[in-house]
Amino acid sequence: MKAIILEKNGGPEVLTLQEIAEPQTTEGTVKIKIKAFGLNKMESYRRQGMIGPVTEPAILGLEAAGEVVEDKSGRFKIGQKVVTLMGGSGMTRPGSYAEYVVSPADYVLAINSDISYEELAAIPESFGTAAVVLDKVLNVLQGETLLVKGGTSAAGIAVILYAKFKGVKVIATTRDAGKSFRLKELGVDFVIVDQGNVSQEVLKIVPDGVDKALDVVGGEGILDTVAAVRPFGEVTVIGLLGGPPVISDFNLMNQLGRSVKLSFSSSRLLGTKAYPLTETPLNLIAAHVYSGKIPSLRTATFSFDQIEAAHKLLDSNQTNGKIVITV
Repeated sequence: MKAIILEKNGGPEVLTLQEIAEPQTTEGTVKIKIKAFGLNKMESYRRQGMIGPVTEPAILGLEAAGEVVEDKSGRFKIGQKVVTLMGGSGMTRPGSYAEYVVSPADYVLAINSDISYEELAAIPESFGTAAVVLDKVLNVLQGETLLVKGGTSAAGIAVILYAKFKGVKVIATTRDAGKSFRLKELGVDFVIVDQGNVSQEVLKIVPDGVDKALDVVGGEGILDTVAAVRPFGEVTVIGLLGGPPVISDFNLMNQLGRSVKLSFSSSRLLGTKAYPLTETPLNLIAAHVYSGKIPSLRTATFSFDQIEAAHKLLDSNQTNGKIVITV
């Protein structure tokens, strides 16, 4: 099969298309013929060496959409449309930058919608993370006000779309004033251009502070996000766009004295006993993206042999959505 191989750290040019043997199934796994997959910042970080050096050839890729060609779990039908994500994909086992992938069955979900594979590939990781954040961590309810810091990232946009679907009022930030229009297109109620004082701007809109906040940016600005939340509110951090989520001289009593809860969230629990994929809203979201009720997250599409160009765009942070690769 054809696969995109990472043999050393570097720029997008280090990703090379090669011919390798197809992966083999074992008990409890599913072999999927990949039709399309989405790109994620974590893959760029790994390519660059930001999360450790490449010590042996690797296939990146956290997620994919495709059809089942072999099943040794007894859960799926041959030819069934599925998505796969997480479970060490692209990290501890070969990922989705390939024509075929073998995934543990717990990390595979059958999709019932007629949605295209290109649109479907933009959903699993970003909307899965949105579900973790909004449904499990923050438990955001209809009518509440949510701050999304870093709203034009793929993760931020997915959270915005899912939050609006749930009837939540959304305040979102961007560091680029030129991207404000994109946030308004997504249905954001209030857009703030982040100049380092987001909390001041939020409190002009909601004097008591927002109910919940999601920080995709991270870095030292996390404390500014905390200051934008009402007493007894909640903040969760999911991103590293502004640097690692490390706060110097952090003091619980001083920074969280208003009884604001602060946590870090990720998609790592998707597919585990804590949050089985069958309990996620991914099928619901796929159906509503297909019907148009939820806007598509996909903003750029590349063919398999255009991976270098796709990663250049990924590194630019100019996508305003999700990059999808067709196989």
